Amino acid sequence: QVQLQESGPGLVKPSQTLSLTCTVSGGSLTTSDYCWSWIRQPPGKGLEWIGNIGYSGNPYYSPPLKSRASISTDTSKNQFTLRLSRVTPEDTAVYYCVREDLTSGWGPVFDYWGQGTQVTVSS
Repeated sequence: QVQLQESGPGLVKPSQTLSLTCTVSGGSLTTSDYCWSWIRQPPGKGLEWIGNIGYSGNPYYSPPLKSRASISTDTSKNQFTLRLSRVTPEDTAVYYCVREDLTSGWGPVFDYWGQGTQVTVSS
């Protein structure tokens, strides 16, 4: 059973860098069958894909966030990390780490989700 667990501070000041870590159990970050994504949901809004990283270690980002987002992996700990710089109150959201299954034949499927962690940007 694959499990994902987000961790990180729940409160970040404006202009600082948000840093979240996802610990994966029951699955490996180094298989080519999956990518590992960060998705967020601001209050009252829909889900927003931030970016992902695959077994190659090359990250991909949503264009609006590309200049501020950074995703990396630590395969020794089976973790992947999101850093989002220069945050503003508009970055307040529930942040999820998610596994993308690339083997379905129908395109990527977000099949396993962490429980989500609330991050509030406020002074």
